[in-house]
Amino acid sequence: MAEDKSFHLHLVSDATGETTHNIARACLVQFENIEVTEHLWPMVRSEAQMKKVIQGIEANPGAVICTLISSEVRDDLNRECVRLGVPCISVLDGVMHGLANFFQASIRGQPGRQHVLDADYFNRIEAMNFTMAHDDGQATWAIKDAEFILVGVSRTSKTPTSIYLANHRGIKTANVPFVPGAPLPVELFEEDTPLIIGLTTSTERLVQIRRNRLLMLREESRTDYVDPERVRSELLEARKLFAKMGWPTIDVTRRSIEETTAAILQHYTDFYEKSGKAQTETVERA
Repeated sequence: MAEDKSFHLHLVSDATGETTHNIARACLVQFENIEVTEHLWPMVRSEAQMKKVIQGIEANPGAVICTLISSEVRDDLNRECVRLGVPCISVLDGVMHGLANFFQASIRGQPGRQHVLDADYFNRIEAMNFTMAHDDGQATWAIKDAEFILVGVSRTSKTPTSIYLANHRGIKTANVPFVPGAPLPVELFEEDTPLIIGLTTSTERLVQIRRNRLLMLREESRTDYVDPERVRSELLEARKLFAKMGWPTIDVTRRSIEETTAAILQHYTDFYEKSGKAQTETVERA
C-alpha cells in the first residue's frame, strides 16, 4: 500500500472562497493516499491582505488555487509564488477569457459580483421560503405555484433535495410524502400541474436509513417502519403509482444530493422544452 503524502494547499479568493473550495474538493477526490491541509484566504482584495497571504504561504509552502478577478492582485500573487517556487493555479482565467471571446464582450473585473444582492439572490430567498412552506405535504392548496414537485416514501431525501434546489438554483420546490393507505393530495392529479418527479431507493438502503433515524431519535426499532417486507411493499406501491401517472422516477440509492439534483434538472429541462417554456438565465450587461 502506498504511503500517504502530506501537502499544504492555499485557497485564495477575492470573495467568499466558496468557488475555490468547491473546485479544490472536486479535484482532490481524484487522488489517493494524499493528505491535504487547506488554508483558506477569502476576501483578498488589497495589498495588505495579499501580504498576509504571502506570509502564510511562506510559513506553509504549498500549491495555490486562486479565484481573483483583479489582474493586479493576481499578478502580485503569481510573482510571489514564482519567488517561493510553488505553483499558482488561476481557475477562472480560461473560462472567463473563453466566454469573453465568445460573447465579444469585455470582462468587468469586479470582485464578488456573484454574491451581490441582485435579482437572483432574492429569487433564491423566495424559493427557500416557498420550499420550506411546502415541505412534507404542507400547503398543498398552493402546490401549483411550485416549479416542480417531489414525491416519495419516507426518507428518500425529499426535503434535503428540495432545500438544495431552492438554495443553489432558486427553484421553488414542493415535496409530498407517499404513505401507503393514505391518499395523495388531489392537486397532484389535476390538469396543469408542475413537473412531478418520484424518488425511490433500494429496500436495503431505506431500511438502513430508517433504522439510523430511529436510533438517533431513541425510538423502538422493531416497527413496520423498518420491516424489510413492509418497506419493499411500500416502495413497490410507490413505483407502481409513478409508472401509472407517467411521472419520471429517480433511484437515489447510490446518489448524493448533488447527483440527484443533476438528474432532476435534466428532467426539468426536458419538461420545459417539451412545453415550449424555455428556461434561461439572464446576465445583466452594462
